[in-house]
Amino acid sequence: MKTDCSLIISTYNWPEALELTLLSVLNQTILPEEVIIADDGSTSATKDLIMRMQNLFTVPLIHIWHEDKGFRLAAIRNKAFAKASTPYIVQIDGDIILHAKFIEDHLHIAQPGFLLQGSRVMLGKMYSKSLFEKKSTYINIWSPDIKRRENGFRIPLLSRYLLKKYKNKYPIYYARGANMSFWKQDLIEVNGYNENFEGWGHEDSDLTLRLMNKGVKKMIIKFAAIAYHLFHPEKKEKSHEERNKSILAASVKEKTIWNNFGLEKYLENGKS
Repeated sequence: MKTDCSLIISTYNWPEALELTLLSVLNQTILPEEVIIADDGSTSATKDLIMRMQNLFTVPLIHIWHEDKGFRLAAIRNKAFAKASTPYIVQIDGDIILHAKFIEDHLHIAQPGFLLQGSRVMLGKMYSKSLFEKKSTYINIWSPDIKRRENGFRIPLLSRYLLKKYKNKYPIYYARGANMSFWKQDLIEVNGYNENFEGWGHEDSDLTLRLMNKGVKKMIIKFAAIAYHLFHPEKKEKSHEERNKSILAASVKEKTIWNNFGLEKYLENGKS
């Protein structure tokens, strides 16, 4: 389905990775109408990078920032959702490199009443280091320093066949926000991310669950919308994880759709 989209990229204090992400956006066969950086409190180095990159973009490159008060990804993504001016939103993290047809694939698959969840190829430490050194976004899928290589093969016909058939091993609402897309109106109707989620973990699954409780169906993209995740050491700060798990469990039990601490407050008159 052809539609206009906004690309939202979340980031925090890793401009070197964000630069590669943005360079890969410039290589897209179909550019989004706008690119919005959802910045969870980075220092000025990220702002400086974005200002430099704005000179390379033919579409708006918008920087949404809030003060660093700890891991508040849910809040900064809601602020970016509110800023988005198009009906469809593609969401990624600022530590991935996009296949040239990433946006094209999301838009061709997009359907009313559905959200999309993609997967990632995991780049190893040495391979990622070489990409940073060269400022390269070219990925050799046969490099030995790659995990989940199967996620790097683009086979459109097989991808279409698997869309409504592929099931992951987790509960159907399980989600990773690094490669997702949704309709903005659907996000508005569930009030976006629940900002009670602070610290690492489970905010993406909660959003997906509430969208599904509203009637939105989830499709998992395999063999298309390919994203390559740059290596970084494990740095999940999990002090809030048990609390976040309990919020998600309540959403499951109560079949929650609307959350009271979300997107609405950033919208004018509650509308996009």
